[in-house]
Amino acid sequence: MADHLASVAMTKDELNILQHSLGLDQHGRGDSRRNHFVTSEGSVDHRHCMALFNRGLMTRTVGFALAGGSDVFTVTGAGREAVKAYSPAPPKLTRSQQRYQQFLRYDGGVTFGEYLRGWR
Repeated sequence: MADHLASVAMTKDELNILQHSLGLDQHGRGDSRRNHFVTSEGSVDHRHCMALFNRGLMTRTVGFALAGGSDVFTVTGAGREAVKAYSPAPPKLTRSQQRYQQFLRYDGGVTFGEYLRGWR
């Protein structure tokens, strides 16, 4: 699979569509609970989705009624592999930045200062 992906060019817009479809950030991180992208013929996004569809990275449902007649694209297994292969690595965080990220995940109803003083 990785050899096949290396031979396929991935534009930034296409990668963004795959990541967005899966609910991931620009580094391919996140809890992927979704898998859809809705767009209509004639839009720039539709052109990118069709390119991904033609390469087997997305499937297409034409004129989906619940989407107002727009096309609905979903990411295939190969598309998920492409997201892993093409997403840039996240930036390295300092210890202070890591601690702040821990605070953001913490749901204790305290300020960052209180968190630092030990309100765990």
